[in-house]
Amino acid sequence: MKRTTLSIIMACCALAMMAQDAIQVFPSGDKPTIVDFARALVSYVYNQPDDCGDRPTNAIMNALTNYRNDMPQPDGVTFTVDERNGYLLYEMKDEESTYRMEMCYWNEADGKHKLFAFNNLASFDNEDLRPISTETSGVQFYRYDNAKKTMTYCAAPGFDVEYENTNYALPRSGKDITVIKWLGKGKSTRRTLKWNGRRFSY
Repeated sequence: MKRTTLSIIMACCALAMMAQDAIQVFPSGDKPTIVDFARALVSYVYNQPDDCGDRPTNAIMNALTNYRNDMPQPDGVTFTVDERNGYLLYEMKDEESTYRMEMCYWNEADGKHKLFAFNNLASFDNEDLRPISTETSGVQFYRYDNAKKTMTYCAAPGFDVEYENTNYALPRSGKDITVIKWLGKGKSTRRTLKWNGRRFSY
């Protein structure tokens, strides 16, 4: 997939997801799983009235369908679902780049809410792993209400999301987010955003 195409579809996706509508989540059991959150978000974006055509979330929807039906993913696609740790990763590689989308959630300290994150990572150059920065790459957050079974878009709790030459890595284990600042020529620095049950801080 060409870089210009990725930039276009990521922009469409981000515009759709910035809406303030409540997104209905349908838990498959007593509590929602990462698959339930993922399905709710991609279904919401898919049903938005826009003209952008293909979107990154369509790829996750197809991957979820294959996962549910125990079918193989397309060539170049890796789809990881870790329900125990509440983590999901979609990764697509082609001859020049790697494209990643990941999701996870945290239980909030009040026992009434969960925080769900969708991380739309820009494409990487396979030779030196440098990010291709766009105005829409980055991490977005949604707050889930346990009683209402809905989630709504919210600002990053406790920090401002950086976009220029910065990527975020959501936790598959543990609770903290890694912030990766790219300096060029394959060099980078890393910082940790620590979760305290309510917000993140350095």
